[in-house]
Amino acid sequence: MQNSEPKEAFPYKPPSAELKEKYNHLFILESIPDRFIKKVFDIIFSIPVCLISFPILFVLKILYAIEGILIPENKGPLLFYYYAISKGKRIKKYKLRIIKEKYIDKEKAEKGEWIAFSAEWNEKSRTILGSFIKKFYLDEIPQFFSILKGDISVVGPRTLSEMHYNRDLNQGNISRKLVKGGMLGFGHIRKGTEEMGKPDFEYEYIDKILTKNSFEVLVLDMAIIWKGIKLILKGGGH
Repeated sequence: MQNSEPKEAFPYKPPSAELKEKYNHLFILESIPDRFIKKVFDIIFSIPVCLISFPILFVLKILYAIEGILIPENKGPLLFYYYAISKGKRIKKYKLRIIKEKYIDKEKAEKGEWIAFSAEWNEKSRTILGSFIKKFYLDEIPQFFSILKGDISVVGPRTLSEMHYNRDLNQGNISRKLVKGGMLGFGHIRKGTEEMGKPDFEYEYIDKILTKNSFEVLVLDMAIIWKGIKLILKGGGH
């Protein structure tokens, strides 16, 4: 069972003085109203994905059961959740379980703490299916239902666990307080590179939400989604 936090889990850096000066108009805001066209796009995009996801989740449920029979220590539920924050709102962030239950801290899991499932960063703790799912980011599938519910957006600053959100806020970052969290972020699509974790990209994105018209924001979101798709197809599970 893992109780220490992996160093890879929180790469987000505090905002520099230069960044604060460049986007000083953002640091005086409490929140930013949702763009109507962005909300509509989230619904239009997530509905077909959710419909496609049902048979995928059904098949995965069967495969989880089979793996649990063949390898008893790998058995367990398909889904889990921990509490995360999206635009200041506490939500349940659902994902597919990719680790063996012996690595899950039951007490922390009951409280919805992220640290209970932090062993996902340790490849040795993963189930056979879990390793495959992690490589192609399939553990994120349940979040499309959160998008449909309106808890998060397709594109926005990556939604953080409650503990990481508070840490990010305490170190001076307010980007995740201003707008809804997203499955894909302007910075998140840089996973696997040295640019991952720099806050500049999230502030750049939020600034564009404020200064660009709805069509331009939609085009930007679609470009980020396309880069995210290429990242998924590339694999790696960073």
